[in-house]
Amino acid sequence: MTDAVDHPAHYGGGDNLYEAIRVIEAWNLDFCLGNAVKYISRAGKKTADPEQDLEKAVWYLQRRLKQIRDAKAPPKHLK
Repeated sequence: MTDAVDHPAHYGGGDNLYEAIRVIEAWNLDFCLGNAVKYISRAGKKTADPEQDLEKAVWYLQRRLKQIRDAKAPPKHLK
């Protein structure tokens, strides 16, 4: 595979110990937290403007928080 697919520079590259996929796997992050880390790590690297990547990271963090809160809430039929 090419580096653009296997180890893109905007995610840290293959020689980087902290490449996004390596951190996500080492920390055993779920889908939402893994995506938040991915977007934070590439902010300002894939494009010059980091705003969209940071907004995506926030979206995934908010989604994960909702999942956690929903899991704590009593079932709707018991409210």
